[in-house]
Amino acid sequence: MSQFFYIHPDNPQARLVRQACELIKNGEVIVYPTDSGYSMGCSLDNKNALEQICRIRQIGKNHNFTLMCRDMSELSLYARVDNDAFRIIKNNTPGPYTFILKATKDVPNRVMNPKKKTIGIRVPDNAIALAILEELGEPLMSTTLILPGSQMAEFDPDEIRDKLEKQVGLIIHGGYLGEQPTTVVDMSDGNIELIREGSGPLEPLGF
Repeated sequence: MSQFFYIHPDNPQARLVRQACELIKNGEVIVYPTDSGYSMGCSLDNKNALEQICRIRQIGKNHNFTLMCRDMSELSLYARVDNDAFRIIKNNTPGPYTFILKATKDVPNRVMNPKKKTIGIRVPDNAIALAILEELGEPLMSTTLILPGSQMAEFDPDEIRDKLEKQVGLIIHGGYLGEQPTTVVDMSDGNIELIREGSGPLEPLGF
């Protein structure tokens, strides 16, 4: 049975944030709010938790997983970013964008795309997500909570509880959010390719 925390969307309670991070460090999968619907996250080093996320979402190893980062300095540890890409990412973070980049050696093979050796990177514009990342002190292995058969991100934490309360360790109620997932762009080969149009506007990316 999942734990269920009500965390204030603007002023996250430090005690609950610490408890959420303890669950992550103990190998649990959590559902948490972002600036583009709810996501599932787990420790970057926990293989079993990653497999659990894959079972829930019914996704395979070729899925582009995302490292949720607290700031740009953390991003550069896990992805190779040239000057042009860095400028675009800096100008649009935090925000509802996922940038696919070449992974560095600090990214475990199991979370990068096996063919392209890429990883999704993003900095969310959500107080709860950022508080968790700050307390955790490392990126959160993450994927948008899009359940099988759906194209949209889950946005209602009460409905998420009904669907997943026996499959994850924690569900955070951080308000009712938008359904659109992030805008995803691939910048791994020096160009910028639109993979998915989502909640992030295209104009700032040059489209």
